[in-house]
Amino acid sequence: MNVGEALIDLLEQAGVDTVFGIPGVHTIELYRGLANSSIRHITPRHEQGAAFMADGYARATAKPGVCLLITGPGLTNAITAMAQARADSIPMLVITGVNPVATHNKDYGHLHELPDQSALAKTVALRSYTLTKPEEISEVIARAFHSMTAARPGPVHIEIPTDIMTAQVPQPTLEALSNNKAKPSNEELTSAVSMCVEAENPTIICGGGSLHQAPLVRHFAELLGAPTVSTINARGIMARSVLDVPASPSLGATRDLLEKSDLVIALGTELGPTDFDMYETGMPLPSSPMIRVDIDDAKLAHSPPSTLAIKADVGAFIEMVCDRIAKTGHVKSSTGGERAKKARALALEEIGEVSRRHIDLIAGMWRTLPNATLVGDSTQLAYAGNLFVTAPRPGAWFNSATGFGTLGYSAPAAIGASLGKPGEPVLSLIGDGGLQFTLAELGSARDCDADVAFIVWNNRGYREIETSMISAQVRPVGVTPTPPDFTLVAQAYGLPATRVESAEELYAALQTLQRPCLIEFMDSEA
Repeated sequence: MNVGEALIDLLEQAGVDTVFGIPGVHTIELYRGLANSSIRHITPRHEQGAAFMADGYARATAKPGVCLLITGPGLTNAITAMAQARADSIPMLVITGVNPVATHNKDYGHLHELPDQSALAKTVALRSYTLTKPEEISEVIARAFHSMTAARPGPVHIEIPTDIMTAQVPQPTLEALSNNKAKPSNEELTSAVSMCVEAENPTIICGGGSLHQAPLVRHFAELLGAPTVSTINARGIMARSVLDVPASPSLGATRDLLEKSDLVIALGTELGPTDFDMYETGMPLPSSPMIRVDIDDAKLAHSPPSTLAIKADVGAFIEMVCDRIAKTGHVKSSTGGERAKKARALALEEIGEVSRRHIDLIAGMWRTLPNATLVGDSTQLAYAGNLFVTAPRPGAWFNSATGFGTLGYSAPAAIGASLGKPGEPVLSLIGDGGLQFTLAELGSARDCDADVAFIVWNNRGYREIETSMISAQVRPVGVTPTPPDFTLVAQAYGLPATRVESAEELYAALQTLQRPCLIEFMDSEA
């Protein structure tokens, strides 16, 4: 087989069942084996949409999302989505073509030529591999998957020169590289156990790196009797627990809980400003003694003072530390439930009436569709939920209003999440401004019959930016892009669509419209 056929064979061996991409003249050979494979191909309307779909798919499945893109503009169009994935530690494999090996870095002016395509990818990717020897295709694919999963996840890029794609290779075999998860040392465990046992008022902070360890996190929290604060990417990790504090660490109520704790245990969180200093006031990190567990050396290097920094997989750490704590006969804190309850109440009061109305609307969506995953954009509903939202399970809430902070993310990411969780509805929460970035992906949703309801929060422009301009005493300029009639656009793509003005109308539409569909919610306060 040729290299293009070998690529598809290797992706199948790696467990890939879906790829997102737009074929081009430079990637035809990469598609040669696709039609006869078990892999489903999803065609977005733009390469940025392909990579956002891969992001949503990865979050829904905990498997890497895979893109197959053309040389040059295929990669540059996907760079924004790759940057969002890098910021949120989402595994994503972006495979592109590249011009013939002899032309690299020559600037001859070939079609789709970049000065240095791999160097550009490296600005956002964890790794960028160039396949220059056909016989190394198996090794390159193995290393790419290892790079995405062995440590902190993120996007990885592979480029295959067009003259290499047609080279003949033997049928390949994918050899899995060692993927042993990092574990704490005996000395680190001893120190951590001592700190946990001595603490009377411990509190846990969970980040996205702990999301897939929800049962272990819950066990750890209950063993200590520790209120557990979830960052945006970990919402739902303690769903329905009395210890759950699903509130932003930027809120005064949450920060007060952390500061009054005699031990903070930070699990898989980068302690980044979009969670811990959302309002950009220069708020310092918690000053309480801290145990910090993360898989990334670079993040641990920026730990606050009084920190026991442990490089380890969160799941491995919890299993080992809980085993030792249980053997000490430790008695859990008796105040954890009350401290969590107080923090929740004060946080709800702090966020204000408008945000409370928005999170009530979100809660009603989950009452209407209990199994739904809510995928947000940079829009008012997502901002409110990021301050406080009681997600019903881990992974049921995620959005782009954090980290890299892209617009237009929600629509394609919701499609990807739907494909990753067939049979479970996905709600895209997106503003009228944000949807215009990726409006054409409504057609992609129709093509693949994605189980998605696009909920367009129409406040007639970039309301959050306009409010910020007014607060800064800047005359608002450029914040009122004229929206189309979204219901007509959706209908043109073959989607049922309606316009609503109240929560009750929204819930009724969610129950009656066949998905994919679009519901335009007219914000009466706009």
